[in-house]
Amino acid sequence: MNPLRSVAVHTLGCKLNFAESSALVRQFEEAGFARIDMDAGPDVLIINTCSVTDHADRKCRNIINRAVRRNPGVYVVVTGCYAQLKSQEIAHLPGVNMVLGAAEKFDVVSRVLQHQSHADTIVSAGEIRDARTFHPSFSSGDRTRTFLKVQDGCNYFCAFCTIPLARGRSRSATIAQTMEEAARASMAGAREIVLTGVNIGDFGTEHGETLLELLVQLDRLAGVERFRISSIEPNLLSDEIIDFVAGSGKFMPHFHIPLQSGSDELLAAMRRRYRRHRYASRVQHIRSRMPHACIGVDVITGFPGESESHFHDSRDFLMELPVNYLHVFSYSERPGTTAIRKEGSVPPDVRLKRTNLLRLMGEKKKREFYLQHRHQTRPVLWEETEDGETFGFTDNYIRVSTALPVVPNSITPVRLCDLNAEGIYGVALVPDAEPRLI
Repeated sequence: MNPLRSVAVHTLGCKLNFAESSALVRQFEEAGFARIDMDAGPDVLIINTCSVTDHADRKCRNIINRAVRRNPGVYVVVTGCYAQLKSQEIAHLPGVNMVLGAAEKFDVVSRVLQHQSHADTIVSAGEIRDARTFHPSFSSGDRTRTFLKVQDGCNYFCAFCTIPLARGRSRSATIAQTMEEAARASMAGAREIVLTGVNIGDFGTEHGETLLELLVQLDRLAGVERFRISSIEPNLLSDEIIDFVAGSGKFMPHFHIPLQSGSDELLAAMRRRYRRHRYASRVQHIRSRMPHACIGVDVITGFPGESESHFHDSRDFLMELPVNYLHVFSYSERPGTTAIRKEGSVPPDVRLKRTNLLRLMGEKKKREFYLQHRHQTRPVLWEETEDGETFGFTDNYIRVSTALPVVPNSITPVRLCDLNAEGIYGVALVPDAEPRLI
């Protein structure tokens, strides 16, 4: 048997998956493996999956089938949420050699080295209640922004969500342990760190610590110029956290706050832990402290029982909210959730119509936010170059582009000019005497 010498990873889904994928690859590298691209003929391919919707499941299956066709003989390991929820379904896909659940995936190297045979498919996905250990991780090599995993799992059990079934109960490391991981990310060259998790507002609960206490410590970390808080529940986004970000020189004025519905009746049916008055108060407090902040929103359309009246109520609420972009998803029936047993199923074509209407609203809000910042100068972290242009994000999450020579992973002041045909800002670097419109 030839020894396995190279590894590739393909990541689907959320920022948390990117952080964990990097941690898995680093384990392989420490064991002597070389990391290469998925299409370059690796010996081992790790596919880290998502399962938030039926569409996500289909995408995972397509990626697995494509990888097997392009890499005959590759040893395929599938892990992530889809693997935990539907391990046997994945095991029957041609070419899959190993399926690892939530509690098993961080032992992937030793499992692969012990079971290199292609004859049988190894399935190891235990009960989710056994997933109690927190594994710190951060992304590296995938993109400029570094995703730092600070929390995992969720105790909320919202009616539509499979995450507690796929990732288990809420857990995190201590502040001290998290700071050590952040310092390692800094040493690896991170200029911007995005705090990620399933429910990061729950950070530290089992240790008697809080997310705010972690933010205070991270704000003092040398070497990292930017931090962002990723998605945070509105009931856990306190005035104190908002005020801290407003006064911080490192935490960016950018919040992503799940709403899911603007109807109080549907929020109750979804088993969400807030109502729209609380949500609006969070947005208003951000606006009062940081008028320039970018605020993003998650919304679900077509939840069982969502009438035209409910949808219009939600749409009108969103229209009036001073938020800047929307992530809109059509409701998807997920086995194991309580919503799947609810009456009042909304036809798929109606769900799609409502989703498209809200996505159009989100694009309008985003465009208006961009237009408000024309002719301002803001710092941009440059990320990637494509077709002669380099792209990056301002502190308040405006995507910009330039054709001028800039260094990826550098932060420079930029004069924002006009939107181009793709809806992305043209930029002029300061201190150029003449702004250059791209």
